[in-house]
Amino acid sequence: MGTPSPRVVLVLAAALAGLWAPRAAYGQPNFIVILADDVGWGDLGANWAETKETPQLDALAAEGTRFVDFHSAASTCSPSRASLLTGRLGARNGVTHNFAVTSVGGLPLNETTLAEVLREAGYSTAAIGNARCAEGSGAGRWRGDTRRCLCPSLAEEASGTWDTTAAITPASAVSAAPAGTSRVSCGHLPPTDTLACPSGFDYYFGIPYSHDMGCTDTPGYNVPPCPPCPRPGVAARVARRDCYMEVALPLFENVTIIEQPVNLSSLAARYAEQAARFIRQASRSRRPFFLYLALAHMHVPLGGPPPPPASGRGIYGAALREMDALVGRIRRAADSHGKGRTLLWFAGDNGPWAQKCELAGRPGPFVGAWQRQRGGSSAKQTTWEGGHRVPALAYWPGHVPAQRTSHALLSTLDIFPTLVALAGAALPLNRRFDGLDVSPVLFGWSDVGHKVLLHPNSGAAGKDGEIETLRLAQYKAFYTTGGAMACDGSVGPAEHHQPPLIFNLDGDTQEQEPLAVASREYQAVLPAIRRAYAQALEDIATDNVSVADYSKDPAATPCCDARRMACRCPAPGAGPGKNSDAALSLSN
Repeated sequence: MGTPSPRVVLVLAAALAGLWAPRAAYGQPNFIVILADDVGWGDLGANWAETKETPQLDALAAEGTRFVDFHSAASTCSPSRASLLTGRLGARNGVTHNFAVTSVGGLPLNETTLAEVLREAGYSTAAIGNARCAEGSGAGRWRGDTRRCLCPSLAEEASGTWDTTAAITPASAVSAAPAGTSRVSCGHLPPTDTLACPSGFDYYFGIPYSHDMGCTDTPGYNVPPCPPCPRPGVAARVARRDCYMEVALPLFENVTIIEQPVNLSSLAARYAEQAARFIRQASRSRRPFFLYLALAHMHVPLGGPPPPPASGRGIYGAALREMDALVGRIRRAADSHGKGRTLLWFAGDNGPWAQKCELAGRPGPFVGAWQRQRGGSSAKQTTWEGGHRVPALAYWPGHVPAQRTSHALLSTLDIFPTLVALAGAALPLNRRFDGLDVSPVLFGWSDVGHKVLLHPNSGAAGKDGEIETLRLAQYKAFYTTGGAMACDGSVGPAEHHQPPLIFNLDGDTQEQEPLAVASREYQAVLPAIRRAYAQALEDIATDNVSVADYSKDPAATPCCDARRMACRCPAPGAGPGKNSDAALSLSN
């Protein structure tokens, strides 16, 4: 290999100097990770021309880099989000399927999260939104040490009444955490008790699980719909079997329930307000920050006024516009404290929830045609492209190239190692990671991601969390297939394939026609697929793996006041949890 010319060396040196100049001037970069729930690849206008409801996201894509071959780590909520926070698949971190409202456990304590690594590196950290997917039903995660939970309310932090030097482990917290549990449910504890924040976050504001997993007085849209929470003296409406009517949906600030039931009509605006406050306060502190914003959108649309007639996609389109406006407000808040100081990374947690019919998102061209012909959905819960190929983009002015489309094979698993590297921190020892540091792809120096990417079973077929689908370059191999529940109620049966079904996605994005087993192409790629599959399984089998506690106990359900119907809280007076029917503006 020849020696590079002096001119090439100078160009590379200038590029590196430009990249790291802000770090020298301002310190470590800030990070905002926004994760949308059940959003389809085709729900981003920049991906799919038919979508008109995402002008803010489309502007971010135009001013940053759009990733078109980007995948969630699983095709359902809890495993996907736990993998984002750990950089490890559920087969390693133990979170292989969804937690329930009554779940006792959560992410195993021997797993180290992105927030914990960044906090050790000097970052202020906050989680806003849906925390259920890594934590079980409670808002707290027992750490088993004597470190003070760095979880003031925003009012405490702003007024200076919170003692950041205290090292407190409340007796009530100790008694509430039996040996071997992953976390405790803190909703029933008095507001004066302090427990560790979820997964190493200094501040938390949000709901502990999806917004359709508890009743509200302002129920969101659903198919079929669920009634409001029951009230004393009011005849209860008959609810279908999968409506959650016994306990109202709680809203937490740190480990305290501040509203139950939460007002869904104002939830998006309240998330935006709390996120903007955290960005503002972290910026004033001159510490770098990490904000993890796990949106309630899209899932099923939140409650709100009927969409205008011109919205095109009706209720779902109106909800998509609301999510887009929220993202736009977060971007403006970050830019207002120094444009170019913050990397914003947007992605989906899995594909659209097809059984919700007109309230589900668009998978774009990734329709899983082979599966559709045999029944069931090929989106959320499946290992078809529609289940895990999600919209994703990165925005970081001056660092991430604008108007760029990357075709690198990437995953939400990559967020952990990439942000750790950009922060100048080190990955935790004694474990292996499925994610890659993809900084070269972010900066436009490379368009090479994973050579092999694993897709775990996520509910439609096979044992949850097991690896029976993998990607090798443009080839995708299925050892098990199956369809989730579709809009028409059909479910595709599980089928096992030996030898595997293999699709060439370069010419078959719809996954319509597998390669013929006897074909030259199939026979040429099969040995490489078998080697990659065997190596992946061996790597997991010889790793330090965790086991999550999936036991359930009704006492673990977050409940503000068990004496009141549906665990209703007394009406709050003021502060972030104020129960107001008026939604805050997202246009600020």
